[in-house]
Amino acid sequence: MWKQKYPLLGDIMNLDPVIWLNSHLKQVNNLPELPLDKHDIEEAEQLWHRFAPYLAKEFPETKETNGIIESPLKRITAMEEEMERFYSAISGKLYLKCDNELPIAGSIKARGGIYEVLHHAENLAIDAGLISENDNYEVFASDKFKSFFNQYNIGVGSTGNLGLSIGIISAKLGFHVSVYMSADAKQWKKDLLRSKGATVLEFTGDFSEAISAGREQTINDPKGYFVDDEDSKHLYVGYSVAALRLRKQLEDQHIQVDAEHPLFVYLPCGVGGSPGGVTFGLKQVFGDHVHCFFVEPTHSPSVLIGLLTGEMDQVSVQDFHIDNRTEADGLAVGRPSQFATPISDHLVSGIYTIEDEELYKMLVMLADSEEIHLEPSATAGLLGPNKMAQSSYLENNRLNAQNATHIAWATGGDLVPEDDWKQLYEKGEKLMK
Repeated sequence: MWKQKYPLLGDIMNLDPVIWLNSHLKQVNNLPELPLDKHDIEEAEQLWHRFAPYLAKEFPETKETNGIIESPLKRITAMEEEMERFYSAISGKLYLKCDNELPIAGSIKARGGIYEVLHHAENLAIDAGLISENDNYEVFASDKFKSFFNQYNIGVGSTGNLGLSIGIISAKLGFHVSVYMSADAKQWKKDLLRSKGATVLEFTGDFSEAISAGREQTINDPKGYFVDDEDSKHLYVGYSVAALRLRKQLEDQHIQVDAEHPLFVYLPCGVGGSPGGVTFGLKQVFGDHVHCFFVEPTHSPSVLIGLLTGEMDQVSVQDFHIDNRTEADGLAVGRPSQFATPISDHLVSGIYTIEDEELYKMLVMLADSEEIHLEPSATAGLLGPNKMAQSSYLENNRLNAQNATHIAWATGGDLVPEDDWKQLYEKGEKLMK
């Protein structure tokens, strides 16, 4: 029945790479009421600024930016040439949003994950009368505050990178933090978390099992707080602040975004919270001139299936006999976000899926051409311009591809140990032959 109603499901279930264009995409002035708005993004940005003195004090890697967690936007012309050599010529210019370089957690999860923990810590401190919003938040680094937070617990379920961001910042503030890790999480991420003072609990199942166990254990604790990757407004709004920062970077590089100069953004997608949050922010800032596409592994197309069928988080990839096994550990999610997916239904232009082999190839190409080291999952957006050329999206929307700016969002990779990264590179090299 499903395949008859949605023929594309046949290819998805065969694990073939597909391009899906979203027929539910709304123009910004026709959007239904959403559970958050631009005011939420601006409030989140203010919280980031309040905590900047604390972050600069506790994390020396943020001193240069005065405690602001942000990543560069890089023009990658050498990689563009490599892409044209191995795949096909692209129209427009290719950039990399280097969230692999985000301080503290080395991935996009530094945005949402750290934001949600800071938001929780601020609420606890204000409720206890320890601080007001007008105070200098450097005091969060004091022993007094660490002792206060030490009576509280934080839990999170993760395939890896969200766990790193939550674990590192929670332990630094003084919380007891437990990270419930799925089977596909890399060993080095578990080791790093333990070295930072987090408790790591390992599961033989996938992300859904880890998050369910973490949720159950944490909410039964009266002083527990669960960071719920499947259903969190705070994670989402933390990611959305990236749009305000990107606007400034585009202005600084004199990059126009308007009807004649469209902006395309390609975002690797797991449960859908981080790409959804960034997309929400970008739509608030650039309106209909930005076109956001999610990218999922062929073995883990959870958001694609949720949106295509209209079932959102009520279906999993396993319901369609897809195994959810991929080398892109951060994207190995079988069921999409309950909070983010219905919002993305109105905002995302489409989704394309990609095979693991391509991720490894692009990891090698980017390292060789630009000396940038990413995790396999973080390379997923690089094929975006080529996928656009293969689809009918440009023609359908009468977009001038020659004037397009393409941004591949590099979601992680900075904390990967050198030996582990070399193994990834060597695997990619073999696939290139």
